Amino acid sequence: MGLSASKRVKTSLVNSSDFDTACDSAFTHCLSLSQHAFDGVLPYQLFTASDHIHYSLLSHRRHSLILKWVPDPPSRAQVDSALKKVTHEGESSDVIGSTLFKEWAVVLYVDAVVGNAGKAVLSRVPIGIAGIAGIGSLTRSRRELIGTAVGAYAVGVATWIYLSLSG
Repeated sequence: MGLSASKRVKTSLVNSSDFDTACDSAFTHCLSLSQHAFDGVLPYQLFTASDHIHYSLLSHRRHSLILKWVPDPPSRAQVDSALKKVTHEGESSDVIGSTLFKEWAVVLYVDAVVGNAGKAVLSRVPIGIAGIAGIGSLTRSRRELIGTAVGAYAVGVATWIYLSLSG
């Protein structure tokens, strides 16, 4: 299918002017909260920044991936994990500049979208398989036919979710 799911989502976010605007707005908001005492955002402000980005993208229905796959803001654990991914060993993360902030936001929301899409696959496929198996047993269909139907259903669901990740 070409690109991996995370690369599709990352490309969609990086190329989105709405996502850029939301990130810039959150960065500016965090600077104003600290009364511009620092040249960037402090690590403890990232959770607030994440909520601000999420609210900005949902309030104006700006980004379809966020609307569909991230109904709630990322958790504090996801925020911290994204910060660890973008800061390199030996690099200080005391004050986060605008470039690193944008990189952090992309990593955070790529992980959130892909994680929620993966959960959707894991929840939809077993339900469908149970339904197909139930109908197959009621109609006394051959096992090979049921197996083929289950496989086709699973591939269909996975493909549908994968294709929806392009924004």
